[in-house]
Amino acid sequence: MSNMHQNHFELFQLPATFAVDLAQLDQHYRKLQAEVHPDRFAAATPAERLHSIQLATQVNEAYQTLKSPVGRARYLLNLNGVDTQEETNTAMPAAFLMQQMEWREAIEEATDADDIHALDRLLRELRHESGKLEQKLHVTLDEQRDFERAAETVRKLRFLDKVRVEIEQAIEALEN
Repeated sequence: MSNMHQNHFELFQLPATFAVDLAQLDQHYRKLQAEVHPDRFAAATPAERLHSIQLATQVNEAYQTLKSPVGRARYLLNLNGVDTQEETNTAMPAAFLMQQMEWREAIEEATDADDIHALDRLLRELRHESGKLEQKLHVTLDEQRDFERAAETVRKLRFLDKVRVEIEQAIEALEN
């Protein structure tokens, strides 16, 4: 059985890289979940049951972290002693901030016009931009090991995630 002192990558027997085999992650997750599921410890001592609950929680948290590109990058940076400073460092390149403003205006215009198709287009554009940033994270983390640039990219992805959520909420509101 796994132990509480492994990092998330060790827990799932994966290399500590941004590029992760998601199928392998899912497979190891299901296997670990079955091993540590509290139902398997119904007849165990209270201490063993508690330990299984702690392990199940650790497995779930680790899985959620590694499954998410932002979470995985943030975790890798953390393992390398780098704080992404997402709460404190909001400095972004001017062009990136302009793009944010344009997207937000486009969301507002599409919402005011009840234009779900325009919102869908924005969502696709945002996913495309996120994909480019994730590719950049793969290069800066796995190949260049440039953690400062990777931290800035994580902050940018966080921004994009917030805009994506706004678009999804706007679409949902228009659908209802």
